[in-house]
Amino acid sequence: MANLRAAQKEMTRRLLLSTALELFEQRGYAATKVDDIAKAAGTTRVTFYAYFPSRAALMRALVDELDELLGRGPGAAGGELATVVRRGDREGIEDWLRGTARQWPRIRPYVLAAHEAAVVEPELRPLVDRWFDEVVADIEAGLRQADRFDPGSRRLRGFLALSQLDQLARHWMRHGWHTDSAAALALLADSWTHLLGDAGDAGP
Repeated sequence: MANLRAAQKEMTRRLLLSTALELFEQRGYAATKVDDIAKAAGTTRVTFYAYFPSRAALMRALVDELDELLGRGPGAAGGELATVVRRGDREGIEDWLRGTARQWPRIRPYVLAAHEAAVVEPELRPLVDRWFDEVVADIEAGLRQADRFDPGSRRLRGFLALSQLDQLARHWMRHGWHTDSAAALALLADSWTHLLGDAGDAGP
């Protein structure tokens, strides 16, 4: 009986999360209220608050889901990007970028909701910033392992490279591709190789 109750509770929690994500995608985070989520989930405001103390707390749970989808967050092994950067070859960099872009359709509603929520709920800003900081740290680690570039420039190089990818990803998530996707990712790979790879290390 206890197991059945636990399963029912988890089903309700999952329903609230999936319903909220759909509404955030349709209406935007700011325009979606707790009552909207509860009603669309076929439950009540009281039930919502039994699972989440606030809309921001629900968004935190969605961020945790996104971390799982991305293989990031506490306890994640990570390291793939650091390895790619350490090797520094253009082919490996482009393969990683293409693999990342293939995730965009799946993570799109989470990312857009999280960025909007971080504006509306300042307490969520550190969660969004953490994604960026973790990826920059992976890039910096790869450059350090390769002993490539001046140590003082490594974090900035990671910041510049990720800023390019982040802007391309969020533009796609809002508007789709306005150019050939393969060409766009190839150009991004050129830029990353110059900033992070062996080709860039040969330059000034």
